[in-house]
Order: sequence, then structure tokens, then C-alpha cells
Amino acid sequence: MLESIGYAGAWLCWIIPMVGAALTPAFAKLGPRIRDYAAVLSSFLAAVFASFMVSLLREDLRFFKSVSFGWIPLLGVRMGVILDPLSIIMANVVAWISFFIMVYSLKYMHGEPGLTRYWFFMNFFIGSMLLLVMADNLLLMFFGWEGVGVCSYALIGFWYRDAKEDWLKCWVGEEDEAYPPSHAGMKAFITTRIGDVCLLASIFIIYAYARTFSYSGLLSRVGEWAPVLSSAGLLLPAAILFFMGPVGKSAQFPLHEWLPDAMAGPTSVSALIHAATMVKAGVYLIARVLPIFWLAYVEAGAIELSAFFTTIAWIGAFTAFLAATQAMVAREIKKVLAYSTVSQIGYMFLALGAGGLMVHGVVEGLTAGMFHLMSHALFKAALFLAAGAVIHAVESRFMYHMGGLKKYMPITYAMMLLAAFSLAGVPPFSGFWSKEAVLTVTWRAIWERGPALIGPFVLAVVTAALTAFYTLRAVGLAFHGEKSHRVIELETEGHKVKEASPIMYVPYAILAVASLCIGLVGWIFEEQIKKTFEEALSSISPHEILHTPVAHSGGEVVAPQLIILSLSLLALVVGAVPAYFIYIVRKVDPSAISARSPALRAIHRFFFKRWYINKFYYKVFAYPMMAACRGLYKWAELEGFDKTIISGLASGTVGLASRFRKIQTGFLNYNIIGILVGLLVVALILLRLGGLL
Repeated sequence: MLESIGYAGAWLCWIIPMVGAALTPAFAKLGPRIRDYAAVLSSFLAAVFASFMVSLLREDLRFFKSVSFGWIPLLGVRMGVILDPLSIIMANVVAWISFFIMVYSLKYMHGEPGLTRYWFFMNFFIGSMLLLVMADNLLLMFFGWEGVGVCSYALIGFWYRDAKEDWLKCWVGEEDEAYPPSHAGMKAFITTRIGDVCLLASIFIIYAYARTFSYSGLLSRVGEWAPVLSSAGLLLPAAILFFMGPVGKSAQFPLHEWLPDAMAGPTSVSALIHAATMVKAGVYLIARVLPIFWLAYVEAGAIELSAFFTTIAWIGAFTAFLAATQAMVAREIKKVLAYSTVSQIGYMFLALGAGGLMVHGVVEGLTAGMFHLMSHALFKAALFLAAGAVIHAVESRFMYHMGGLKKYMPITYAMMLLAAFSLAGVPPFSGFWSKEAVLTVTWRAIWERGPALIGPFVLAVVTAALTAFYTLRAVGLAFHGEKSHRVIELETEGHKVKEASPIMYVPYAILAVASLCIGLVGWIFEEQIKKTFEEALSSISPHEILHTPVAHSGGEVVAPQLIILSLSLLALVVGAVPAYFIYIVRKVDPSAISARSPALRAIHRFFFKRWYINKFYYKVFAYPMMAACRGLYKWAELEGFDKTIISGLASGTVGLASRFRKIQTGFLNYNIIGILVGLLVVALILLRLGGLL
């Protein structure tokens, strides 16, 4: 009975949100309240059905166990859902966090125009992400993959009218890098399409040799197609192209610039994108195919895939550091969190890349990557929702418009502090354990594979210190110190800055407390995930190769937990102590420090300008393309097509009509004779052409 319910849940958890999205316009006809609650109910049912699958974890679930039926017989493609620990864990993370965000939206989006559109795309977003997670083949997965892309475009640009008077609420960025919502939505759509094209090309290259899209088929025949693809010199290019899809979706360097500007959308959308959908899709996809590529590397002899795993690790570590430096100087509270997401996603890719490199460590890589994904989903959703409550209260996204909010919003402050501690890696919060797991697997990869990952490991430790700094900075600027001129102005106008509604703060309170609770049993939680993955993976490869530590001349090398623990705590102290004195107790004035140092001002400007990468992309790619499009529109469409063809045809038709109208005499007999003569001429021409005359 439980097994049948679990299998049904695998289908219904993604079908129900999509059906709910389709019915949203119909519910809107019945009334806004019915529409709103029906939308939230759809997400709740999705979470319930996702929970039903948890009962299947007690079985001996192997990786890539699917339930499917015929779909495209000509290609041998079946439509099915995949039931293994990875999909079940991920589906529950997505579904439950999405539900809490939908509940939060009831109050946060209350009174906004276009809510039917909002609820439609939110549910379709959730359904598409769950389809991506549950799909048992690459082709069906790609439908969900593109679905989340379309929804992100629609929801990031939700306030598409780009009203200048709503600049504080709806726009994102400052100075010459301030963008309206419609621009930010299109930027996300176009940037992620670059990665999607690469991913689609890789999928078809692999299909051309493997003749299957299914994960289980790719795995069972990896010894057949991987060597052939390798001998053709296409395995590594196909793997790198495959990785480019997650690079775009998960906003990793060099396709990372869309995500900070995605903050132009409502905060509930930002929370959904960063915590439950979209950016987590890339991490999940790499985790999903990691056993396939790992088996090709370890057992099929495709040694060039070491470059693939190394690339994943380096891109992840560098992106983590890059985004953390930008978060240190950002002045918009949601942008700090956006940079933080880019950074933390980098940690997840680092763990997966390091795990794939090790002959004996794929389980550790999967465990660390997925544990950090789950941990990050909880505390980042809480942080975004709490930040939304603050923005809602002060009607501004800038942290210099906040300050002193601790006494006005004590519940929000407490919950945001809990989530911030987890992000900063403060023990015993979940973020501490999951970040330590990433550092541990990277350290083990260095011992097994040599110095290739020393650079990523150092960047990861430095990033941990930067994370602690910018996290406390954001909390201090928003909640500590004196109240800002903005708050004083609002109070003068009769607007009372107060605590958020319970409908808003209960969801992020649950998520923040959950982050603490998981942290309290973090090491147990990590070991349980590891054991689950190990048991599932043992069905596809000899059990020993998955977890036996590699032997060196000095005996077995085990990651020294004491060293990793010491480095984690040192990074926390190095980052948190300066932030505490500067932004919490305000003993040090940062502007006075930078005023005395031109070098610090230059570094600050460099970080604030996003390393000038964003500006470089606009000057080299965006502006020339927009100029070319404007030129094509003016000369090809207006001057060419419209003026020459459309206007020319219209003028010619009018001229021809004006000439022929003169033969219309008004006398029936003359008109009939004219028609007959014309028909006779046409007949003679046709007979001549046919050779009969």
C-alpha cells in the first residue's frame, strides 16, 4: 500500500502544480480569494505527495529505478519518473520550501495587480522544477528545465511596466547598472539560454552514440558508448557542454551575471528561485549524472573526464570567491543574498567535482553537495523571506534606508539572525556542518589526486571568511545602529514601521528553526545521507570501490577532521570579528578607513562594479547586439519590408485599381463583353504555352 502511494506521489507531486496553474484563470473568475487559496493548496498537495515517496527510502532503492510507459516509440523513448534517494530528497526540499513561500506570498503580494499571472507562473514554476527532478530521462528532464527558464523570465519581470516611481521597490542596481524588471527578466532568459543550447547539444551528442536518453540506459551501457565517444574525441567536449547548462541555470562563472539582477522580481520569487527552484536545478542535474560520468571515468577508462571533474571544482570554487567579494560591498539587501547564493552554489559544485575526481569518493562528493544544497535551501529561503518583510516595512531595497529595525521587528530580526548564523557557518547550525563537509571532500581529493585542487580548497576557506563578514554586515546594517532617515520620514508621514504579519513571518520562522534543528544533529544527518547514497550506488558498481579509503605509503589517509574544523572556525573568526565591530557595535567607521587608503577605495570600487564583468558583457555583447537589432528593425523591417514591400504593394494595388476602374462603364453588356475578351486572351495564352497552338 505504501509503495503504491509512493509511486503515485512521484507522478502527482509535479502534475498537481501544473494542473493548479492551468486552473488559476478559472479560479480567478470565482473570486480573488478562491484563486489565491487554490494556488497555495496546489503547492501544499505537491508537498504532501512528495512526502509519500519518503516511505520508499526504507526499501533497497538503487540509483535510477524508474516507473515509465511508452512515449516516442520511434526513438525508443519512454516517459517515466525516477525513484531513488536523490530524486526523493530533492523533490521534498523543492516541494515543501515552495509551499512555505506560497503561503508567504498570500500577504506579501496582497493587493498587487496581475496576481492571476503571478499564481499561474508560481505553480508552473514549482511543477516544472519537480518534473525536472522526477524525470527518468534527459529529454523529459529538458521540458522541466525549459519550463523553469520560462517561469523565471515571467516572474523576474513580473513588474514589467518598469515604473520609474517604483524605482526603490521594483528596480535593481545603482548608477549606470540600474535595470528595470523587464530588462532583468530578459537578461536572465537570454543568459541561461546560452547554457541551455550547450546542454541540448550535449544531450544529442550522447544520444547519437548511446541511443538512449534514459539515465538507467546510459548507466547500464556506459561501457559501450563511453569508450566509443572517447575514441571519437567527443566525450570530454560533450561533458563540458553538458556542464554549461548547469553553469547557466545555477549562475556560475562566466554565466553568473543574470542572477544579481534577477532581484528586480518580488521577494517571494527571489526566494523561490534561490532556495527551491532554478539555480538548484543545475546542481541537481550534475548530481544526477555524476554516477554515470564517474563510472565512465573509473570503470570504462575515460581518463579525460578527470578534466571535466576538475573544471567543475575550479568553476565552483572561483565563483564562490568571486560572488562573495561582491556581496561584501553590495548596498541592496536582496543583492547581498543573491551574491551569496551564487557563492554557495559554487560550494556545491566544488563538492561534486571533488567527489567525481576520487576513485573512492563519489559518495562523499554527492553527500556533501546535496547536504549543502538542503541546508542552503532552508536558511536562504528564510533569509530572503525575512528580507522581504524588511523591504515591505521600509518600502526600500537599500540597506542605508534601514538600520535600527531590531526594536521594530524583533521576530524578523531573531529569525534572520538564526538563518544568518547558518549561512556564516556558525556551529552548530546546519550551514556549519554542510560547509565543513564540502571542505572535507575537497581535502580528501587533494590527498588522492594530488595538488590539482589545492587552489579551490584555499579559495573555499577564504570564501568562508568573506561569507561570515558580509552576512553580519547585512544583519548589522539592517537591524542595528540608529534608525535611518528613511524610517524617520515614513514615521513623519504616518507610516508605522512594524513587525510583519504572521502569515509572512511564520514560514520563515519555521525554515530558520529547521536550519538550527538540522544543525544540532548535523553529523548524524550527514552520515544518514551518506549511507543512503552508498547503499543506492552499490547496485551499479562494486560496493568496495565506493567507500574504501585509498592507501598511500604512509597508510590509510583519512581527512583530518581536526584540521578542517580548525580552518572552519578560523575563517569564521577572521570574517565575523571585523564585521561585528564595524556593523554591529559600530566601534569602527568603515568610511574613515577607506578615506585613508586609496588602495581600499579602488578595491571597493572594483568589487562594487562586479569586477567589471557585467560592464564588459554589455559593451562587448549586449550593446553591439542591441545596435544591430535596432539597425535591422530600421533598415530591414521599416525601410525594407514595410516601405518597399508592404507600402509598395499597397501603392501598386491602388494605382492598378485606379486604372482599371476606368473600364467599368456601368453598362452590363459592355462589361460582359470585356470579361469574355479577357477570358479568351487568357485561354489563348495557356494553349500557346501548352504547345497546342
